[in-house]
Amino acid sequence: MSTDVGTAPVEPRNVPAADAIPLLHLRNVSKSFGAVRALHQIDLEIPAGQVTALVGDNGAGKSVLIKCISGIHTPDSGQILWKGKPVHIRSPRAAAALGIETVHQDLALCDNLDIAENMFLGREITRRLILAEDAMEQAAAKTLQSLAVTTVSSVRQLVASLSGGQRQAVAIAKAVLWNSMLVIMDEPTAALGVAQTEMVLRLVRSLADRGLGVIIVSHNMNDVFEVADRIAVLRLGELVAQRPVAELDPQIVVDLMTTGRSSRIVDPLSDKTARTLDDQG
Repeated sequence: MSTDVGTAPVEPRNVPAADAIPLLHLRNVSKSFGAVRALHQIDLEIPAGQVTALVGDNGAGKSVLIKCISGIHTPDSGQILWKGKPVHIRSPRAAAALGIETVHQDLALCDNLDIAENMFLGREITRRLILAEDAMEQAAAKTLQSLAVTTVSSVRQLVASLSGGQRQAVAIAKAVLWNSMLVIMDEPTAALGVAQTEMVLRLVRSLADRGLGVIIVSHNMNDVFEVADRIAVLRLGELVAQRPVAELDPQIVVDLMTTGRSSRIVDPLSDKTARTLDDQG
């Protein structure tokens, strides 16, 4: 586990109204694979206009959780609500139809295609069975411009020629091109340098500022506290805390990730989990 526990000051960010309906609400969601319990009664709210960081040690259930949201896995029990209404997300296509897009850690980009071709891969615009390359090029350029991605000189650049930060920017732009309302990002700054990381974090922040819901999975506490509005902590398949970032610090988060509790906060959810662990012990 790579966790940097520096203590950068946290600025208050977007705060939804107390009675606002979450964009996404997982209610008592559980998922098992045979005898292995991956998720247990997860109750998680994802508001629009905020970045929610999903953190946890390896094996905590982060990947399974985002795959349940993105339609790769189907929960065994529980309910998923989208804008307050129950939904069944049985495939990535069904997730995309709702407005949920996922940027996986491998980015799923094709090196032999250019930026515009990658952004429209599988969703190409055609006119009379002919690719409308000009329309795709213009839409791709407009999307990158709207996200203030200025490091890419042309949407006709091959993806193979791009830096890690530029590739991440293209993957994010691809996700928001289709009028998405929730963007999930798995380790978006992994293996990036300092300047590239800063660019990607600004891009992540801009999505929330535009009103989108954002879930970011990360092990890097500095990145989490720089960009997130809220932090949800998973441990051994259980959600042990979800709180505004201003109520936490990196050491508290590490405590929650590793033990399920922290003596520095009083949280009914983490207290309940701690008592359960004590009972099981």
